[in-house]
Amino acid sequence: MTLLQRLRAPVYKNTGSVARDHLASERTFLAWLRTGLGFVALGIAMERFAQLDIPRVMIAEDKRPARDADADSSDVLVGTLLGTGGGSIAYGVVRYFSNMRLLEQGLFRPAYFGAGALGVAVAGLAGTVYWSAVQDRKTKR
Repeated sequence: MTLLQRLRAPVYKNTGSVARDHLASERTFLAWLRTGLGFVALGIAMERFAQLDIPRVMIAEDKRPARDADADSSDVLVGTLLGTGGGSIAYGVVRYFSNMRLLEQGLFRPAYFGAGALGVAVAGLAGTVYWSAVQDRKTKR
């Protein structure tokens, strides 16, 4: 047995109601879609917020300040959010259609890696944002 075969989720017999199983699979797909859209919306909101010229609005000057390192770090965060959102949506679509085929054969494969990957991505995002905030606070002292 190869390593890849050991890591694959097991396939179980589908002994429950077929309609119930398909509807549960659809609800799971919609949850992945909502999660992905949430990440995409947060990324777009971050990008729009980063484009605001707060000093010009508050002081009413016509001069725009030069783009600084904070803007570059926000670009990385926005890209990461958009990538995580797009990945969640793509994974949800692939998972839904593979589940649909398995359910029609009377089988089911639990999602081990998708949920784990999203958990790692969210933890990584949260840790990065926290670390960035701590470093930003240290430099302003």
